[in-house]
Amino acid sequence: METNKTALITGATSGIGKELAKLFAANKYNLIIVARDQAELDATAAELNQTGVNVTTIAKDLSDLEQVKALCADVNQQVDVLVNNAGQGAYGLFKDNDLEKELNIINLNIGATVILTKHFVKQMAARGDGKILNLGSIAGKVPGPWQAVYHGTKAFVLSFTSAIREELKDSGVTLTSLMPGVTDTDFFNKAEMNDSKVVQDPEAMADPADVAKDGYEALMSGEDRIISGFKNKVQIGMSNVIPDSAAAHMMNEQQKPADK
Repeated sequence: METNKTALITGATSGIGKELAKLFAANKYNLIIVARDQAELDATAAELNQTGVNVTTIAKDLSDLEQVKALCADVNQQVDVLVNNAGQGAYGLFKDNDLEKELNIINLNIGATVILTKHFVKQMAARGDGKILNLGSIAGKVPGPWQAVYHGTKAFVLSFTSAIREELKDSGVTLTSLMPGVTDTDFFNKAEMNDSKVVQDPEAMADPADVAKDGYEALMSGEDRIISGFKNKVQIGMSNVIPDSAAAHMMNEQQKPADK
């Protein structure tokens, strides 16, 4: 199957982003992969090049909004699919966490998503074709003690994606939210979250390849959103019928340090 289409994927060198890149490559999409580390980008590109697709690497720190704007300027080819996958969290009580780190998380999870979506959705709408996959999370459906800012950013992503999807419903452009739960990626290590109860049980973690497959299939089908994993669907179903205060307490019990 040959295609001349191109997918741009942020956070593409590990976890769900890398698994999504593999799926696009297997379906003969040319790729633009974005991450902070050029060496990791080169290694990922070498792996993906074996599928015979063209892979362009762009090293940017997307928590710096000027670098996000520069990324838009650097891409001079048609992007048929945009995957806003890059994201980060910070573990701890809000009153204790570093403000600058949390502002960087807001820049990355929200600011970069808004800038990239704005830039590429204009092009997609003008030609009447395109797809965007935004990495939400089941965290976006429930308040998250010990990750208050992260959960808040993911609530934004879900609302933002659904609103723009409705605005563009007759345009030929679709937006899809992928909502994983706890997944076996480097997210928790980077968030300094390894002491949390929620990551103490490795068997409870989803395989990022399974999550990516769910997201890819939902994107290609033009679905609004997909909750990856049966247990996560049940949890969100429960959170929809209980007060936010009860949902916050439930998440506090799941996410607090294992020794508390």
